Amino acid sequence: MVSTSSKIEVSIIIVNWNTKDFLKNCIQSIQRETSVSHEIIIIDNCSTDGSTEMLRTKFLGLTVVENKENKGFASANNQGIEIAKGKYILLLNPDTIILEGAIDRMVSWLSDKPDVGCVGCQVWENATDIQMTCFADPRAVNLFIVTFGLMRLAGLFPILGRPWYRGWDRCSERDVDVVSGMFMLVPRHVMERVGPLDEAFFVYAEEADWCRRIRQAGWRCVFTPEARILHLDGGSKSTAQIKSRMHIQMQKSHLIYARKHDGVFGYAAVKGMFVLSAAFRLVVFGIVRLLRSDETTRARLRLSGATLRYHLMGREPQS
Repeated sequence: MVSTSSKIEVSIIIVNWNTKDFLKNCIQSIQRETSVSHEIIIIDNCSTDGSTEMLRTKFLGLTVVENKENKGFASANNQGIEIAKGKYILLLNPDTIILEGAIDRMVSWLSDKPDVGCVGCQVWENATDIQMTCFADPRAVNLFIVTFGLMRLAGLFPILGRPWYRGWDRCSERDVDVVSGMFMLVPRHVMERVGPLDEAFFVYAEEADWCRRIRQAGWRCVFTPEARILHLDGGSKSTAQIKSRMHIQMQKSHLIYARKHDGVFGYAAVKGMFVLSAAFRLVVFGIVRLLRSDETTRARLRLSGATLRYHLMGREPQS
């Protein structure tokens, strides 16, 4: 682990995979809006869109690590953490834009909060909409509510809105279970105490695991509207556009999380939940397709089938 340099207040780590234009705009916004001493570390996960060539020609003073394969989100971030020199570590998505000195504001906010181990800021999807970031710990009961769509009943039963903190407009400060991974600011001494991200997670649930370990070590995880960023891709993908491969990866990560924190019985409960949900959706969307054969219905049917094949036969989709 590289020792802290007194000249660098915050190390900004960005994991990139084929997001060249987003990445360029993100770095430009950091440079434009950040006055606190900082370093920018880019971990490129074997992009094929010219990202690294763009970095070499457009920017000076960056640290760029070029992986020969896609190592996933957790592993790539750990590469950045390993060489980071800052007092604070910021994990930042490449499809974000820093607004109104957000990094400066967040570092200042965190500097006098010794009981806070991780903090996230307000995230905007566009000029008018705040993204509903941060969520409750993905325990089996919360996954059950999400998997079976029970949050639709949160208006009648507010407790069903807990997994994603429904009813909270993200305009007030509060403790949360999980700070969303697109902007996670963590003091170095906290990271050194709890360790880096768990590389068992390729993508998804790694921030939930990290925040849980931070909370178990006695620190708070907090959301504050003290600063705001723009998330250019936030909430834009419809159900019909979700790739089966990424959906399965999300469920795999939740299973890893359940086994790690809730043991064999927790794993079995989550596994059974995913199988039951996929089977139910396969029947429902099969019936719907008989009545109308639109692309959204066909996509949901394919997704349900791919999910069942993975859980029952171990066959992973290729797209």
